Amino acid sequence: MMEERRLARETGPALRVAKLVEPVLDSMGFRLVRVKLSGPALQIMAERPDGLFSIDDCERASRAISPILDLEDPIPSRYHLEVSSPGIDRPLVRAEDFERWAGHEAKIEMVAPQAGRKRFRGVLEGYADGEVRLFIDNPEGGAEKVLVGLPFDAISDARLVLTDALIEAARRRLPSQEMADGSEWAGDENDLSLTKEE
Repeated sequence: MMEERRLARETGPALRVAKLVEPVLDSMGFRLVRVKLSGPALQIMAERPDGLFSIDDCERASRAISPILDLEDPIPSRYHLEVSSPGIDRPLVRAEDFERWAGHEAKIEMVAPQAGRKRFRGVLEGYADGEVRLFIDNPEGGAEKVLVGLPFDAISDARLVLTDALIEAARRRLPSQEMADGSEWAGDENDLSLTKEE
């Protein structure tokens, strides 16, 4: 069975926010992707289990999260809340993300070096036995790609690389998904991220 755990690398105030909002999002049928505090912006990325997230989803999540953040006050300074979808070149945070986007290019950074390096870039093969599998350029210079297995728990950051193939795959996914609540999608052909500010 594939792991449902999220690669949670938040620290400090972002970690406090993640602990507060993750159960709220779960109760709404959403999944937390990432919490990031960047200057005055508190960004909370979320999605449905199928990887999609509409404007209406952003608004619903924002309305549910805002009162809890106001009450608990996990961030001492002023901030504005942005609830968004992960976008096209999304962070990869669950084992199934690496499976869902197999065949696409990704950048992965490790907590500690693996085979003498911390950064890897290549085409995702998928996930198996606690490892993310990635085809990378041959370090010895050969033409054949090399398949490496990177321990899921040792990943610091992973995200898709924006390519024409990824944009096309994302575009194909949206029209085929009928939103049960009739909600609409935002963004142009190059940016499918959604933002709601409070």
